[in-house]
Amino acid sequence: MPADISAPAAKERTPTVIRVLVLATFVVILNETIMINAIPRLMEDLKVTEVAAQWVSTAFMLTMAAIIPTTGWFLQRVTTRTAYATAMATFMAGTVLSAVAPTFAVLLIGRIIQAGGTAVMMPLLMTTLMTVVAEKDRGRVMGNVTLAISVAPAMGPVVSGLILQVSVPQIDSWRLLFVVMLPITAIVTWLGLRQLENVGEPAAGAIDLLSVALAALGFGGLVYGLSKFHGDDYTTAIAIVAVGLALIGAFALRQVRLQRTGTPLLDLRVLLAGTYTKALVLMSVAFLAMMGSMILLPLYLQNLRHLSPLETGLLVMPGGLAMGLLGPTVGKLFDRFGGRVLVIPGSIGITVSLAGFTQISTDMPYWQLLGLHILMMVSLAATFTPVFTLGLGALPMNLYSHGSSMLGTLQQVAAAFGTALVVTVMSARSTSLIDAGTDPATAGLDGMRLAFGVSAVLALIVIAMAVLLPARAAADPHAAPMVRDAEEETPELVKN
Repeated sequence: MPADISAPAAKERTPTVIRVLVLATFVVILNETIMINAIPRLMEDLKVTEVAAQWVSTAFMLTMAAIIPTTGWFLQRVTTRTAYATAMATFMAGTVLSAVAPTFAVLLIGRIIQAGGTAVMMPLLMTTLMTVVAEKDRGRVMGNVTLAISVAPAMGPVVSGLILQVSVPQIDSWRLLFVVMLPITAIVTWLGLRQLENVGEPAAGAIDLLSVALAALGFGGLVYGLSKFHGDDYTTAIAIVAVGLALIGAFALRQVRLQRTGTPLLDLRVLLAGTYTKALVLMSVAFLAMMGSMILLPLYLQNLRHLSPLETGLLVMPGGLAMGLLGPTVGKLFDRFGGRVLVIPGSIGITVSLAGFTQISTDMPYWQLLGLHILMMVSLAATFTPVFTLGLGALPMNLYSHGSSMLGTLQQVAAAFGTALVVTVMSARSTSLIDAGTDPATAGLDGMRLAFGVSAVLALIVIAMAVLLPARAAADPHAAPMVRDAEEETPELVKN
């Protein structure tokens, strides 16, 4: 979708195409976290171990990491309607298969197919937004997008907790999660195909199959290796991570070569834009810290404070809702004042909240936990919307799809790395204390404190990147002949 399109950008209201894509993205992202509370039911109904049951989430994440690098190429080769129809049809097929799955293996295949559709939606939404919305309105529109993509993950565990309480004869409770999702997805798909208009014109170009294989094996292997750190076999995990990194290196070299002789699968010239690269680092580390806390907080609340999954979901829901509801306000403030007045305080708030979680105890008042979580989510809201807008806005139009694809890919890697990091730190510290004679509950609590502390230290990188980001993009990307903050001598940045 590289062609210029100025008519929708002139409108003050959010274009219909963005509204449709936001609604669809909300549905597929809600699905990503909806299985969290269903693990015990899967273990009982399908007779699988806890490690196996966790694969309903791990496989989803692996698939996302493997497919998202290809979306930059895909979105430039098909129309908006084709990309949307493909993503939603794939998601629906996976939902149907998951709902009727007779075995765990079939359920896993269904989740993988669902992830294939989900992987396309977020880059499609971001690429279309950057194409059809004028720079002066991007903060406002991006804020509305944040509302959807922030509330959905927070609502997933709560929605699943409520659905799992329902008893329907002859239907396993976890199947209801897919049964309920199916008509909603069908309605959203139908509405989208009725109202969605194509944005730009697709470009011709063959896909490089070697790049696809290297991306899938490299990024998928890296995420899988990081997920293996949850167990005790660190040697195997390190080996898989090393192989994944080697394949990613080969993938990067292949893309550099294709940039000279053909069409790259993922155009790495986006990294020559200083503002985009800073935004990429900031987003990745912030997402890492957020995912780490999303793992640690439920473990603390359920294992040490003995709350039910539904109670845990309800306690963390206000933070997710606050993050989403503040999105439009943050977007308007960004349009008016620029990014620095939001991103710098937001990055500090992230660090302060994570530092506050290092003080958790077995009798810490729930209102303090709620306050710290809300502070973190509000700070993330103040950070994500401006950084998304500044980062992608630093690129010329023909690189929007590649920039959003790289952001999505590194978010999946950051999520896996954040989870592996906090679990490894927590487990190592807890095991060490237990071996020294500390009781398991105290050792587990101390391990969680240390893991939160490591996340807080990493969040200092977010502050550093926030200080380096500009308040606004230097020029209109629709008119810029090259990446705005690149040197004048590098016009090759925008060559196809």
